[in-house]
Amino acid sequence: MATMDPTLPLVKNLLLLDSEGKRIAVKYYTPEWSTVASQASFEKALWNKTSRTNARAEAEIIMFDNVVVVYKYIGDLMFYVTGNQDENELILYTVLQAFYESVTILLRQQVEKKTVLENLDLVLLAIDEIIDGGIILETEPTMIASRVTMRGADGEQAPVPITEQTFSKALASAKEHLARSLLK
Repeated sequence: MATMDPTLPLVKNLLLLDSEGKRIAVKYYTPEWSTVASQASFEKALWNKTSRTNARAEAEIIMFDNVVVVYKYIGDLMFYVTGNQDENELILYTVLQAFYESVTILLRQQVEKKTVLENLDLVLLAIDEIIDGGIILETEPTMIASRVTMRGADGEQAPVPITEQTFSKALASAKEHLARSLLK
């Protein structure tokens, strides 16, 4: 296994909790929270520590449980990004900003628990586009949103190769093509 560059910024986890501290979408990248019970305990303690602060206008940064936590509330949701205690807070803030701005774009400015749950697939894909294994891949919200929706940078829908289509989508595409050819 290749060794990791010690100067590479790493994220420990990305959390999206509701206004009661319950998990909506979370991704852990380090082994210290290897069980669901330890993750739930961390999330509850973190929510208890941060739920009474006012991080609506700007993101807040705290040191909690030997990790740096950058967080922000939007509507009834709490977005969190954590890193090692010696991690650069500005980098973590940039990841947090990419996270909530890409979710805002994907949900068409309706960032609330109900909308997130209805579009959980988009939120989870956005998380995967931002970070992979703790390594930051992308922090530009429009690029993240376009990759999640499989649109080009110009907003055009990228054609999906037939090998990547689900059977129902392929069938619908074939019906549409057949209908167009019959109407000519």
